[in-house]
Amino acid sequence: MIDHHRLLELIASGEALDIEFKSDRRRISDREIYEEVVAMANTRGGVLLIGVEDDGRVTGASPRHGKTTDPLKLQSAIFNNTVPNINTRISLVADADPEGEVLAIEVDSYPEPCATTEGKALHRTIKADGKPQTVPFYPRDQRSRRVDLGLLDFSSQVMEEVSFDGLDPLEFERLRQTVSRLRGDRNLLELSDEEIAKALRLVETKDGQLIPNVAGLLILGREDVLMNYLPTNEVHFQVLDAQGNVKVNDAVRWPLLRLIQEIEARFVVRNQENETAVGFFRVPVPDYSLEGFREAFNNAILHRDYTRLDAVYVQWHHDHILMTNPGGFPAGITVENILVHEPKPRNSRLAEAFKRIGIIEQTGRGVDKIYMGQLRYGRPAPDYTRSDADSVRIVLHGGKASLEFSAFVYEQEKHGSRLSLDELMILNALFFDRRIDSEAAGRLIQKGATEARRTLEHLHEIGLVEGKGEARGRVYHLSADMYRRLGQPESYVRTHGIAPIRQEAMVMEYVQAHGRIERKHVMELCGLTSPQAGRILKKMVQNGKLKRRGTPPRWTYYVIAEEES
Repeated sequence: MIDHHRLLELIASGEALDIEFKSDRRRISDREIYEEVVAMANTRGGVLLIGVEDDGRVTGASPRHGKTTDPLKLQSAIFNNTVPNINTRISLVADADPEGEVLAIEVDSYPEPCATTEGKALHRTIKADGKPQTVPFYPRDQRSRRVDLGLLDFSSQVMEEVSFDGLDPLEFERLRQTVSRLRGDRNLLELSDEEIAKALRLVETKDGQLIPNVAGLLILGREDVLMNYLPTNEVHFQVLDAQGNVKVNDAVRWPLLRLIQEIEARFVVRNQENETAVGFFRVPVPDYSLEGFREAFNNAILHRDYTRLDAVYVQWHHDHILMTNPGGFPAGITVENILVHEPKPRNSRLAEAFKRIGIIEQTGRGVDKIYMGQLRYGRPAPDYTRSDADSVRIVLHGGKASLEFSAFVYEQEKHGSRLSLDELMILNALFFDRRIDSEAAGRLIQKGATEARRTLEHLHEIGLVEGKGEARGRVYHLSADMYRRLGQPESYVRTHGIAPIRQEAMVMEYVQAHGRIERKHVMELCGLTSPQAGRILKKMVQNGKLKRRGTPPRWTYYVIAEEES
């Protein structure tokens, strides 16, 4: 249940898709409460706070049942006035403000579209100014919601108005060439056009005729037929300079196999390479990984929502590539679990065909390839944080690569010691951020601190990282040998830290200059964690160098012992 502390956190975070403030100065109706609950259930769930103004001021909720509010009665009313019946969790947060109680209603995201018993369906969206709003949930939006929830595979729907003649013989030949080049299901090569379409389930038989479905039209359709019946199949390839001026803006609506080839060709001609030496070998280091780009683009066209009137965007900036596809992450997948969540294709029929053709792996772990493509060249990991409920956005960072890091990864592979994705992610993070602990590493690889600690200890055993501290408080950094291999031997001294005797001297110098010191100052001064800084201060107190003052733990500070006495 929501308590006073949690309420203050929610108010401080402000309104969002999953947080709604409602003033109750004029007493909002029960109907409005039902509608807001339905809107949240149709989006991603959230919390409705009644008695809070738009600016976050608490003005209190009016009693709804005589002189009080009965949470169980309100919960029952919401349940009985929504279809399907929506369960909620209701808290009355007292003493939140002298003005009165706040009514907090928690709503879970529902696995199917919802409405009030009066037939009103709503959902929540973000306005142009970045603020959330509750708007009608039209049938087209409900279809997209069903697609997001995995209840509807739009790509399997039959295109009743299109005959088999709407498919292009040239695209069948392109499909065969793609299967041969990518080593897909070679059994397809011996089949006729009609047999290929049936084998890949790209057509349905109706009244003795073969009728394409959406996936069939997307892969094999004639260009004019695609434009007429699937106008959402559109990709914009844009090139922007450092000032944001658009130098290239190509909008294309080709069948998907041609689309993939053409966009890849545009990528290849712009993707420059440097070289680094590894022994007698010259290793090319491109601006961007071809494999990583290919997987990111394949994911964009495979997982986009084709029911939305929007396009896939590939924007080539001077230092990064931004790729955007319509439709948020499928239900259950977030930025925080994208590396470990099982694949959930939005367009299952299309994904099935892509696998047999060879465009995507049977394992469905294309995201791993995107990450590996970035990390192996010493660049930051792919960034999905710009994604929202409407679009998935991925940033592939370019700019200057670390040739030494690339050479190191190549050397590991050459000697049969290929690094796992988890190991490469941690080494990459240490390369840029110098230090990491098991908690931060657990969030990075999305597998928790225990698995991260196991990976860090393995890297320690093979001499790639070193650890400081004890057990769970240990902080890791790259080893001296690793820094030497990366051509940065001086960085080891800075990262490894300062000897304890020098750390104590620095603390004493700080106190002499400023009169006092706190634990946070020691952390910043010596590059230590909170427990490590605490141990140094404790030792200096025991040795009579410092004396602790203030009210522990929050207001504790330290002064020179002689001055205190």
